[in-house]
Amino acid sequence: MANKQLSLHVVGQTLLVLLLSCFVNYSVCKQIKTYKLTRGKLSVTFTNYGAVMTSLLLPDRHGKQDDVVLGFDTVDAYKNDTTYFGAIVGRVANRIEGAKFELDGQLYKTDPNEGHNTLHGGAKGFSDVIWSVENHVPTSHITFKYHSFDGEEGFPGNVTVKVTYMLIGENKLALKMEAKPLDKPTPIDLALHTYWNLHGHNSGDILSHKIKLFAKKITPVDKELIPTGDITSVEGTPYDFLEPREIGSRIHELPGGYDINYVIDGIVGKHLRKTAVVSEEVTGRKMELWSNQPGVQFYTSNLLTSVVGKGNAVYKKYAGLCLETQGFPDSVNHKNFPSQIVSPGESYLHVMLFRFTAH
Repeated sequence: MANKQLSLHVVGQTLLVLLLSCFVNYSVCKQIKTYKLTRGKLSVTFTNYGAVMTSLLLPDRHGKQDDVVLGFDTVDAYKNDTTYFGAIVGRVANRIEGAKFELDGQLYKTDPNEGHNTLHGGAKGFSDVIWSVENHVPTSHITFKYHSFDGEEGFPGNVTVKVTYMLIGENKLALKMEAKPLDKPTPIDLALHTYWNLHGHNSGDILSHKIKLFAKKITPVDKELIPTGDITSVEGTPYDFLEPREIGSRIHELPGGYDINYVIDGIVGKHLRKTAVVSEEVTGRKMELWSNQPGVQFYTSNLLTSVVGKGNAVYKKYAGLCLETQGFPDSVNHKNFPSQIVSPGESYLHVMLFRFTAH
């Protein structure tokens, strides 16, 4: 009887420890799973770790399907990932100079996870937390939800965040990112960090892809990729993609490759603006992108160095391209950039729309 009572005591203590762990860190008790959306020949998979898009299957001009996003076979691999493959990044995407900013007369210090700067929200940004799944209809949409606490990675205030991926028709994928501050003004700038290769994730580099960017200006950066505060024309420079051309045609003129914020043409408002068109000649695949954000980061995976991904594919430099619609980088420290500060009672809304075709 004594042994039985001892065993019950041990079990009770163990349950108490688990409950306390859940109370202190809710993510301990969340399960990490994978989810799928499918309609017609378009199929997309996700995990609630980082709200990551793990794969996207598309047919080519002959109907052959390929996975066109870079990623890993297991969720555990995403936990050790430094590339942000397919993740939702935040609370503030891109870089914050000196890992600090001032808001309403108060200085806030964020996590310096890239030298002395903050990148994509800090060492444990939204890409490295477990999201809950609020709703999932496999033929329609999935909504992930996360509560960002006051002081998380140095950012002020509690914020509720929702990310919804939805299929529209048989060849469109929409993404809606929403956030609401609950008690303090705070900067919010979320981004989708998917690496695209329209020839297939394991097909080599994207230098022969053609791209058109609907952006006449960029925000130039210093050697640490921090914006100088200037806004300059792309005309006549290697950054000029106003007409479609191969990504690799002038990439050798840049140190490392493309990693720059483009100022999307048109007036920022509720309406979506065409942002980019990417095409791949061998497969005939084309991807068009619209967004309601002021900027888009064009990145050619310059820092990939033999990363082992899905199916043991080895992703090297230029293996994928990112088109991260966003607010301007380091806007918290540049008053001439569009503000990303959102106050209680206001809402943050970021919409992306992808259309896929093959001819």
